[in-house]
Amino acid sequence: MRFMIDIDNQTTYVVQEEFLNSIVASLTQKDIELIITSNENIQHINREYRSIDKPTDVLSFPYEAMPMAPLGSIVISIEYVQNKAQELGHSEDEEFALLFIHGLLHLLGYDHECDNGEMREKERTLIEKFSLPKSLIVRTEG
Repeated sequence: MRFMIDIDNQTTYVVQEEFLNSIVASLTQKDIELIITSNENIQHINREYRSIDKPTDVLSFPYEAMPMAPLGSIVISIEYVQNKAQELGHSEDEEFALLFIHGLLHLLGYDHECDNGEMREKERTLIEKFSLPKSLIVRTEG
């Protein structure tokens, strides 16, 4: 399998690259940029690109559809991952995987804010396919 995720890890979190690559390979043949950062940095990005001045869990930036171009960038706050995993009683890797799936689906054109549940259903399918905890499904239905 070719390298599919270009990771910019600005934290000490150990990325489960092989697992994330298997998720990407199940959905697209395009490369992905993954940026793992702090709440402070993701707040800055959120303010600059969405005019929302607060940290968030995950942001997605699709690239223009061109041959050989990457699909886009996913930015994840590791502090959000750590806090939510502790709050909900699952591992940081499981929380990270859920946010990665969420961001990847946005890059693929899904939008839970205006669809009829298609993105939530796709998240459910992927959670089950990759043996993530069923407790994550409840989050995607909120």
